Amino acid sequence: MRDISNKATSARVATASARLALRPETLSAVREGRVPKGNPLEVAKVAAVQAAKQTSSLIPYCHPLPVDFVGVEYELSEAAIEVTVTVKAIYATGVEMEALCGASTAALTLYDMLKMLDDSMEIRNVRLVAKKGGKSDFSKRPARKLSAAVLVVSDAVTNGKKDDRAGRTVRQRLESEGIEIIEYRIVPEEHGTVVDSLTEFADRVGVDLVITTGGTSFSANDITPEATAEVIQREIPGIGEALRAYGQKRTPLAMLARGKSGVRGKTVIVNLPGSSRGAAESLDALFPGLLHSFRMLRGDSHAGGYKEKD
Repeated sequence: MRDISNKATSARVATASARLALRPETLSAVREGRVPKGNPLEVAKVAAVQAAKQTSSLIPYCHPLPVDFVGVEYELSEAAIEVTVTVKAIYATGVEMEALCGASTAALTLYDMLKMLDDSMEIRNVRLVAKKGGKSDFSKRPARKLSAAVLVVSDAVTNGKKDDRAGRTVRQRLESEGIEIIEYRIVPEEHGTVVDSLTEFADRVGVDLVITTGGTSFSANDITPEATAEVIQREIPGIGEALRAYGQKRTPLAMLARGKSGVRGKTVIVNLPGSSRGAAESLDALFPGLLHSFRMLRGDSHAGGYKEKD
């Protein structure tokens, strides 16, 4: 089973369909309530709901997830019943398989209830119609390549007493997201030095993103949030809220993080913890949603929608 423990939850929706081809006279029996086993449409609807909720028990690599909604609709044509199943959940992985399992099971249930009337039936075109809420929905990047600076704020690293694992973690992750690292700097925990570095990166270098690590705790030298507050022109409180909420599900210490985030000019500045694990988990929470901020700074539309599948 794939490890999804580092993924953030989001609202997920998937719609799948299946088609049961049958004789016109069989369809007439369904319409007129003449099926010996009862109402196949109602029974198949219940079966679809049960199947969507039990998908992880049937398909080995599917994760158990909290299904919030299962909707079942039918379209009866001259010689076919089309069943469409929509599944919704707020979770870290998608619900495509739940929708497909529901649609397939509904079609199988219809087949079972009608087979005594029709030996020519065929289940056709089980397919994913649409999905929404996955990483690809939120990862649309600006047309040009993004640039970034990484600022490590640590007396211990500056003095050579500690290895800079957090800064390297940030750099590697940004590069994996296709972001070019323009500056990588290690500075002591001095208010003026941090202010000067952040201002330089935003005003003179003009990078799109500045990520800082370190200096966000409670000691007398932890001044990164205060320095950042002096530099930014508009705060982005939602970033800090998201990082703490994500981290709190993994460690109770996340609530102690004081990092700030905001915008200076066209540069987004984000404070991350000084530990490599804290930085890595924070980056998992930031991406891909953070990428949308650069489109917003350019005045692009917020519009999104379903990812249609042929």
